[in-house]
Amino acid sequence: MFAAYVTVTIFASLLFGSAALVYLIGHEFPKAQADMKRLPRSWVPVLGMMLAAGSLGLLGGLRVPMLGTLAASGLVLYFIGALLAHLRVGSRNLANWAGFFATAVAALAVNLAYHWA
Repeated sequence: MFAAYVTVTIFASLLFGSAALVYLIGHEFPKAQADMKRLPRSWVPVLGMMLAAGSLGLLGGLRVPMLGTLAASGLVLYFIGALLAHLRVGSRNLANWAGFFATAVAALAVNLAYHWA
């Protein structure tokens, strides 16, 4: 179980960390996504910081289990919010969202299974 926990946690941290980087460097994709969801562009760096915090929290959870659990839970809630933003504007293009959400759920599941079961 330890190998699965570490593998999923590191993969999720890398995925969310790279997404955070795209948001924070001012790439056009997150800006276009914010426009499509009718969110202010000023939220893009904030959303990037949330992803970065989740990524770092997952890694920190390797040493402090509660930190990893809270980070994974926060990422699941983040992507539930993203789903609501998509649905609010009628967007049905959810393939990317599904991959990110599944990764966040997997990170939470292995964290709970390894530390709290």
